[in-house]
Amino acid sequence: MEHANAELITVEVAYALPDEQVILSLEVPDNTSVEQAIKRSGILERYPQINMDSDKVGIFGKICKLDAKLSNKDRIEIYRPLIADPKESRRQKAEMQKKNKAAEAAND
Repeated sequence: MEHANAELITVEVAYALPDEQVILSLEVPDNTSVEQAIKRSGILERYPQINMDSDKVGIFGKICKLDAKLSNKDRIEIYRPLIADPKESRRQKAEMQKKNKAAEAAND
């Protein structure tokens, strides 16, 4: 696995909550996987709600697998599950706008 003379690369691990964002920078041996870097970063201890079995991860906004190998300066992003279905949210918003327009027209 790790060799004493392995080249080190710098990566970041990012995680965002509605009211907080954390970006941790760390050095890992070249050929480190996304999962290894996440575990090494300590973010799982800081945010125990992160579920590596179900939460998606990506590198610079592109979804990847936990065994993906990292390159120097990569930013690993840990994505939280969606709270609401985006299609349903858009439908509800459109419905609300329609009701607001109808109410405005009735008041004119």
